[in-house]
Amino acid sequence: MTSIETTNVPNRAESRVLAIVPAYNEEESLAATIEELQRVAPDIDFVVVNDGSRDGTLALCKACGFNYVSHPTNLGLTAGVQTGMKYALRHGYEMAIQFDADGQHDPAYISSLVAKMDEAQADIVVGSRFVTEEKPKSLRMMGSNLISGMIKLTTGARIKDPTSGMRLYNKRAIQLFATQDWTSPEPDTLACLIRKGYKVEEVQVSMRERTAGESYLNLTRSISYMANTCMSILFSQWFRR
Repeated sequence: MTSIETTNVPNRAESRVLAIVPAYNEEESLAATIEELQRVAPDIDFVVVNDGSRDGTLALCKACGFNYVSHPTNLGLTAGVQTGMKYALRHGYEMAIQFDADGQHDPAYISSLVAKMDEAQADIVVGSRFVTEEKPKSLRMMGSNLISGMIKLTTGARIKDPTSGMRLYNKRAIQLFATQDWTSPEPDTLACLIRKGYKVEEVQVSMRERTAGESYLNLTRSISYMANTCMSILFSQWFRR
């Protein structure tokens, strides 16, 4: 990463929480996502991390006056979240929430995640689809169950929705994600942090279908993702600092 373009201006200096919105080719859904976030959760700051989009995502951020950081090339979700965490750390936010640009996450649930973090003194709160709801029977949910089982086996903790991308992090976790390159917004990092003593809680949420664009995970990639994640939880995480 040789150069990062940024507006570098916090939305509201008194806000405790920053929403990190990674965006790669999300021109069609981003404006509606940010509009809803500002309307439903007006006390939450946000930063869009444009991850080298090839469409009009960056131009949209500029035209709408969004607070944004822009990678010159596509670096992937892990780098996008880490950039957001660096921003959160630099500006002194108490919490940061990973929030999808495609409209799948409902900002109405952010307050519930914040309340759970305050109440339980948690380091990470996962917006989970399956705290009170049962998982549907599908190949993808079979993979989710397998990952949950691997986390339970290696940590003793039961995480019901380990692949959820809606996660709230406290200042301790922000510091770690902003400064340690081995971290990622993936289940293997979650398992590793539980082993290291980080407290993880879950809050029931509902998620929507993406409003535009196309998911990266097709059937083949989903199977590969599940297999690689399980292998990492079982083996690779033990070698992380």
